[in-house]
Amino acid sequence: MRYRFAGLDGAAGLLHAVLTRIGGVSRGPYATLNLSQAVGDEPAAVEENHRRALEPLGLDRAQVVSPWQVHGASAEVVGWEHRGTVRPETDALVTATPGLPLMMRFADCTPVVLFDPLRRAVGLAHAGWRGVVAGVAGAAIELMTAGLACEARDIWAGIGPTIGPCCYEVGMDVAEEIASACPPGSAVVQALDGRVYADLPAAVEAQLRSVGVEQIERAGLCTACHVDEFFSHRAENGRTGRFGIVIGME
Repeated sequence: MRYRFAGLDGAAGLLHAVLTRIGGVSRGPYATLNLSQAVGDEPAAVEENHRRALEPLGLDRAQVVSPWQVHGASAEVVGWEHRGTVRPETDALVTATPGLPLMMRFADCTPVVLFDPLRRAVGLAHAGWRGVVAGVAGAAIELMTAGLACEARDIWAGIGPTIGPCCYEVGMDVAEEIASACPPGSAVVQALDGRVYADLPAAVEAQLRSVGVEQIERAGLCTACHVDEFFSHRAENGRTGRFGIVIGME
């Protein structure tokens, strides 16, 4: 099972998919389409899950570039020479190389999907609260403009399924860091009944707009509210899998 962004429908030569946790072979807390080898799942099950996830897209793991995500703001331009590799300590990948799909894995952190239809470039970023504070979304846009000759106003951005403000209670210290990383006046933190909640999708959108991105689409799906479809680190007490997002130019 997979979703697509409405804003990318009809984009010629573009492949993209927001995968769910449905359709794999993993068991227990990783059921069923876990795509991470780093959470304690059986390696053979994760390999089979990759096959099941990628084959319907006409892909295999030897074609896909992924990062080892570390909740930072490191971004990298990848090319044909990186095909089939895992990039170390990276939370954003961008490319203008056809036939080089990008793939990232999530379980509450905010996926940021990027596409420049004029330059024919794509990108993916992983923005948890630490990534928001580090500015990973802006770093990805800056790399697309500086490294791939894109213009921010031409870039379409999709904010994928992520934990919503309905479920993301944080401490005041985290709330203040998130708010400080966004433009003044951004509504990214709210207080309710003595508790503080962070709005990661709003924070990412505010940061994207601050660097000139105008076309932004939110999936509007809270991973913690929808553990039937998505993995959620918060809702599942830290023992869960990771769902994937893929984007690339054919």
